[in-house]
Amino acid sequence: MKKTLEKIFSRIFLVSIAILLQILWICGAMFILSWYYKAISIVFLVLSVIMVFRNLIKWDYNPSYVLAWSVPMLVFPVFGLTIYFLFGRASLTRNKRRKYAEIQKKYSKYLSEGINNRQAYEEVLAEDVSVARQTDYITKWAGYPLWKDTYNKYYESGEAMFPDMLKELRKAKHFIFMEFFIINTGVMWDSVLEILEQKVKEGVDVRLTYDDVGSISYLPAHYYKVLQAKGIKCAAFNPYRPVMSVIMNNRNHRKILVVDGHTAFTGGINLADEYINAIVRFGYWKDTGIMLKGPAVWSFTCMFLSMWEYITGVETPEEELLKMRPQEDYKEEIPESPGEDTKLDRSTGADGYVQPYCDSPLTKEYIGENVYRNIISRAKHYCYIITPYLIIGNEMMTTICIAAKSGVDIRVITPEIPDKPTIYMLTQSYYERLIKAGVKVYQFTPGFIHAKSFVCDDEIATVGSINLDFRSLYMHFECGCWMYKTDSVMDVKRDFLATQDQSREITLEFCKDKPLLKRAAAAFLRLFAPVL
Repeated sequence: MKKTLEKIFSRIFLVSIAILLQILWICGAMFILSWYYKAISIVFLVLSVIMVFRNLIKWDYNPSYVLAWSVPMLVFPVFGLTIYFLFGRASLTRNKRRKYAEIQKKYSKYLSEGINNRQAYEEVLAEDVSVARQTDYITKWAGYPLWKDTYNKYYESGEAMFPDMLKELRKAKHFIFMEFFIINTGVMWDSVLEILEQKVKEGVDVRLTYDDVGSISYLPAHYYKVLQAKGIKCAAFNPYRPVMSVIMNNRNHRKILVVDGHTAFTGGINLADEYINAIVRFGYWKDTGIMLKGPAVWSFTCMFLSMWEYITGVETPEEELLKMRPQEDYKEEIPESPGEDTKLDRSTGADGYVQPYCDSPLTKEYIGENVYRNIISRAKHYCYIITPYLIIGNEMMTTICIAAKSGVDIRVITPEIPDKPTIYMLTQSYYERLIKAGVKVYQFTPGFIHAKSFVCDDEIATVGSINLDFRSLYMHFECGCWMYKTDSVMDVKRDFLATQDQSREITLEFCKDKPLLKRAAAAFLRLFAPVL
């Protein structure tokens, strides 16, 4: 009873009810007007037709997304058009986009190609033009360059990465920057918070952002004020308010930790106990991450600071910013022998090339999706994919299927135990077409996979926060790290194969044996997949 009351009076429930009442009031008002005034109904129909054609002509979004909104607008003009204007527009206001573009432009000059970047690109170009085209795309369109001489370490689980996160936090002398989608009290966050409080007392500049919707079920309202009282500079991204707004579509799904400008972490791991399997949710929680030490960390530093300025409006002075560049002393931080905290055979050298990148709904260039499609379409021998959700548009589906039909070994692992039943049903609805094209599909039997990783041809891999679903690819702020010829690439491959050994292969019979009602429900949901 107590838990039920807590849910009823929770912030997410009360705010959601307030928004729902507003939606019902507006939709009801529109229906009443259209019922009594037929001309208004005709106006809604005409506007719906105009909006559908406008989206088809002008929008850069995936056609599946446009179709998902076109159907309700044409079939139920009053309801469909009203809901579309409330929630259908994926991008933020013009002023928000302009503000973000100005901030990105400012930081781009600090990320402009230096000697390290030029040498890295020229070396890759001499080795493989196709790979150079991939890195060139990220540099030109995401604004984040290629780096060499950067140590990188791959983690096959949250519990493998967490000790190194704590170790690096404890060593911080100048600043700690943290940006996460979810924070939840427990072993993981409490351990981190204890260190952050100590570092504030030592005079370290500690800054933290979290997504308000991502953390709404776990943190009290205005939790950032609690942290500010402890001396931690903190801000909540896009606070969840009881007012209808299109900006609620856009969340900050990135996971970034930067320490003193020389060490950075990213991946799928949030600051909550399930990510390190300190508690059990949906069986074993499989996640992945990457640590960088060296010049490439500058990209993550600028990535964080640009978002910090966007959220808070607080600019970082140039003289202060330039002091945050990685210094040569980062080399002292690189271990001389492989760590014992892992089952994988990792390198300790600054091998190969790495390229951090981020994606934003404020631009019309969908970096995350295009990085994935580039890897798949340019694969020569194989491409292995791990993703928690598989809800893709026609372009991504076609890219995967053509690669498989061309003889490339494409394998995909998704969870056996879902965190969201509806999304799980949607994910499985894509299996049949993929399997018919020659893709091998697996489900991870021990539990839930939250990892987002690609590995290709023993040469290229990417690890980050970007799911294979419409929200990650089109609506959220995301980030990742693209790698070429690092030993971490082979660690990603070994981890994939180890995960595959714990998974069962899905067959066509599995797809066809599903009850007709479930298949019909999945087909119906597919129509609206881009807006879920």
